[in-house]
Amino acid sequence: MKIAVFSARPYDRRFLDEAHQCADLAEPAEFLYFDAFLDVHTAALAQDCAAVCVFVNDRLDAPVLHALHALGVRAILLRCAGFNNVDLATAGQRGFFVARVPAYSPEAVAEHALALVMTLNRHTHRAYNRVREGNFMLDGLLGRTLHGKTVGIVGTGKIGLATARIFKGMGCTVLGHDPYPSPDFPPIGTFVALEELLARADIVSLHCPLTPDTHHLINATSLAQMKPGAMLVNTSRGGLVDTQAVIGALKARQLGHLAIDVYEQESALFFQDWSGEIIDDDAFQRLMTFPNVLVTGHQGFFTAEALQEISAITLGNLDDFARGRACANRVVAA
Repeated sequence: MKIAVFSARPYDRRFLDEAHQCADLAEPAEFLYFDAFLDVHTAALAQDCAAVCVFVNDRLDAPVLHALHALGVRAILLRCAGFNNVDLATAGQRGFFVARVPAYSPEAVAEHALALVMTLNRHTHRAYNRVREGNFMLDGLLGRTLHGKTVGIVGTGKIGLATARIFKGMGCTVLGHDPYPSPDFPPIGTFVALEELLARADIVSLHCPLTPDTHHLINATSLAQMKPGAMLVNTSRGGLVDTQAVIGALKARQLGHLAIDVYEQESALFFQDWSGEIIDDDAFQRLMTFPNVLVTGHQGFFTAEALQEISAITLGNLDDFARGRACANRVVAA
């Protein structure tokens, strides 16, 4: 069975190939790796493939799904938990098998969220550059002790829970908000309404999926409800945050710090090297001018353990498709 793997980086090839060697599949898989993102212009690369394997910034809207179906593709394997980039209604109408990796090393993303908070709070990224230049002055590097602070976790799935446990262990008061509350959260923190969480939290960390209901969950209104000077952290999906509203809140000093591993328009930027080019994104360039903003390029998931788990689960989903059996990770339209 041929599988077209889009947005394939060297680490994708390594871990998928290693997982394939250990997997007991119904039929051998032949991976065709493509650096290109999947969209209507690159869909033809999946010619003669039974499945495509895609990542967060690959586009699977109706035109792409129609094109894939015409090529004979019948399965869509997501190497991620989110599926907001898939038109599930059209996929269902066309009879596509769509499966995701619902949870992979949630601690990896949780630990990255902590790393962002610690770096931005204690200015370690700026201190590193200073010391490299022989500057050992401490002016401008004043942080705050996290012990005793209040952290708001928006979304209490596995990643949110892992993040909550970390901050609880650091001596923080943890608040949570989720329309579908996890029964595992109450021993860690207290569920409150979103408005109360925003008003009380010194740090707000987003861990919810991107849906029509959560698009721009953080906007001008919600930013105004936040505790003045608070830190906002997003390691989930860029579309949860209205970038222009955040820029306004930073300029007004309402938002004290911003740490993001995802960005609303990241598909045109992330996972590529633009160091020798002009980045034609005014909102992103404006964000980079703030000294209290820290951006990483969607690397929260990027640990060896997480990539091993993603590859193993992806191959398991492929085997479910090949054998025609029920798949626990299958995604269908609501």
